Amino acid sequence: MNDKHTRSEAESGALKASAIDGGRRGFIGVAAGVTAAMVAPGVILHAVAAAPRSQPVTSDVRWGLLIDTTKCVDGCSACVEACGRENGLDLQVKSEDESEARWDHQKSVWIRKVKLQDNQTGRVTNLPMMCQHCEHPPCVDVCPTGASFKRADGIVMVDRHLCIGCRYCMMACPYKARSFIHQGTSGQLTRAPRGKGCVESCNLCVHRRDNGEESTACVDACVAEGHEAIVFGDLKDPASPISRKLNEIPSRQIREDLVLNTGVRYSGV
Repeated sequence: MNDKHTRSEAESGALKASAIDGGRRGFIGVAAGVTAAMVAPGVILHAVAAAPRSQPVTSDVRWGLLIDTTKCVDGCSACVEACGRENGLDLQVKSEDESEARWDHQKSVWIRKVKLQDNQTGRVTNLPMMCQHCEHPPCVDVCPTGASFKRADGIVMVDRHLCIGCRYCMMACPYKARSFIHQGTSGQLTRAPRGKGCVESCNLCVHRRDNGEESTACVDACVAEGHEAIVFGDLKDPASPISRKLNEIPSRQIREDLVLNTGVRYSGV
């Protein structure tokens, strides 16, 4: 009788443990499937439907952009605003004692709209300028800590753990594409962490690349506005949209004389 009672209790305990374990696994599965979860005030976990990267980054691809300046509309800032939302730049707040001029000069911007005017014809060209993701990036050459680096897939980035804020890379960049974070940050996005005293710039939405997504925030915004001035893709894949477009229309690099073999190309310039 005692043996049966003991076995009954053991079986009951095992069933309860199994139910608890199953419930725990179910909860974890549900938690992993949500698109966003608040884990602390101001901190949001970002997840996407695509699967995270499971293989190392390789040189089989080279990511890049083609910008058709003939389609870039004067006064449109959709790409700039989308970049800000995607990377938390829109969370920057001007301090009360800071002048507007100083704020405009020092706040981080990953895409700038530049206007070029032909002195002979008067024609004005709108040119979105960001990190050009050079094959031979000057920022990497001058960085004393290795914080500036180029991934195998061509994306030029900054390792914030190694950046000491010397800003040599900013001086070396011929495109003025990098920003220095002067103020403390708040409301961090886990997909795009930022920190005071570090340099930052466009990384072609690298978090999207590592989660299997096929576009960038600036491209999506430009398409949504109906302009379709920016094309993103693999420069090494002849069948990719960007490679096909490059074969259809003439394009050029900014500062071709520097022979940096940029990953960002422009047409209509």
